[in-house]
Amino acid sequence: MELKFDSLQIDLGERAYPIIIGEGLIDVLGDFFRQDIGRSALIVTNETVGEIYLDRLRCSLGNIFDYVFDIVLSDGEQFKNWESLNLIFDALLDNECDRKTTIFALGGGVVGDVAGFAASTYMRGIPFVQVPTTLLAQVDSSVGGKTAINHPKGKNMIGAFYQPKLVVCDYSTLSSLSSRELSAGLAEVIKYGVIFDHDFLIWLESNVTLLKNREPASLSYAIRRCCEMKAAVVCQDEREAGLRAILNFGHTFGHAIEAGMGYGTWLHGEGVGAGMVMAVELSKRLGLVDAEFVNRLTALIQSAGLPIKGPVLDLVDNGGRYLELMRLDKKSEAGEIRFVLVDGPGRALVRHAPDSLVREVIADCCE
Repeated sequence: MELKFDSLQIDLGERAYPIIIGEGLIDVLGDFFRQDIGRSALIVTNETVGEIYLDRLRCSLGNIFDYVFDIVLSDGEQFKNWESLNLIFDALLDNECDRKTTIFALGGGVVGDVAGFAASTYMRGIPFVQVPTTLLAQVDSSVGGKTAINHPKGKNMIGAFYQPKLVVCDYSTLSSLSSRELSAGLAEVIKYGVIFDHDFLIWLESNVTLLKNREPASLSYAIRRCCEMKAAVVCQDEREAGLRAILNFGHTFGHAIEAGMGYGTWLHGEGVGAGMVMAVELSKRLGLVDAEFVNRLTALIQSAGLPIKGPVLDLVDNGGRYLELMRLDKKSEAGEIRFVLVDGPGRALVRHAPDSLVREVIADCCE
């Protein structure tokens, strides 16, 4: 049977790479990898994903590499840390991996981020390939070269911009996701419609149920469209000096939720879902959008199976706790929090908002 797939290019000059989208790609991944490769590969995965897909990827890579090693990490955002990073370094060193060794990140956003950071730093940089197995990773975190680990005081605080050589999105892997994980990925899908493409947002309002039911054609379209939008932004602003910051819509509040609740308590997409409601409500109070748009977006987020209320992080001073955590956000400048806000359907901007107004939003959007 002829393999059908779609592809697009991240055009970054000498750091350009393709994104391949299709079904059953893990089993033929070696056919797409045409780099000047060395003799060895290291697959980085977690215990949940590895149980399902590790042997298949090992078999595929065995056709092009003499040696294929693997390291299986614990599963969860709370393991996106120094300890997991050092486990990858140990595996690389124990197997005498050199500068031509390629790391393959098989998993969701956590695996991709920590494996990519390991690749960016081992021997000052070795090749790596993203093989995302979650919707969130396929539409967002695997594309664009952001790699990082978390610090107890803030998410993704230690990392690097380091582009992969290839991204392979096999959306048949989404069949093994829990409903909760799939909904978490839909948060990033919705984000693109809000900040970049109002027509896509309208499409999502009509097709969110098909996406939740994992209908292949709808998933394929959503993944490709999100990758196209992210590619357009990354190609203009690879290192987030300006435009790329809009991709963090909902993330300033969302990252505060993740850190404040303890990494792994809320999924990243769940924090972004509630964070988008907070951000669009703040946009309304600043006169940027009307109440109708706030209600539309809130309804879509809820339809996707995501929370629309943030958690209370501090019973005494909840607003103060959110503000404390958000001041550590990477977009902050001189202690001033800069929010990604909606400036009309399909448009976004980055700006400051008064703490007093932010406190009001937090008070009304948490329970």
